[in-house]
Amino acid sequence: MTHTDAVTPPETAPLTTAAAEKILADNFAPWVLDLGLTVDSLDGHEAVLRLPWSDRLAREGGGLSGQALMAAADTATVIAVSAARGGFVPMTTVQQSTSFQRAVLGADVLVRARLTKLGRRMAFADITMTAEGTAEPAAHATAVYALLG
Repeated sequence: MTHTDAVTPPETAPLTTAAAEKILADNFAPWVLDLGLTVDSLDGHEAVLRLPWSDRLAREGGGLSGQALMAAADTATVIAVSAARGGFVPMTTVQQSTSFQRAVLGADVLVRARLTKLGRRMAFADITMTAEGTAEPAAHATAVYALLG
């Protein structure tokens, strides 16, 4: 087996949203916590976080800041990896590429991070950010993480 082959993690109890909220509270910088992210749902290799609308996160013209969306995408992916692993493991972002498709004005954003591959040392994710009440994504990201633990 090479280092890039996918590994099925051992069977673990599913991560609850309460446990995911604790991972969020215990492992992220205060400025990330200031975004007000909450865990909406978890499903195996997927996590959905809610980024609540805040005028503090708006840029000139009233649209939600791209930096806030990128931080939310990164955070949602850490929670998705944690859900797949049954708990938090140290990791670091290796690459994140984000495409912004439409402005978010006055709405919460649902950030859906879905793992496309989870190996022993690397995780790959596809992240869609959609303003609540709309069908079209506001942004899309792909990301790669190195798993350190």
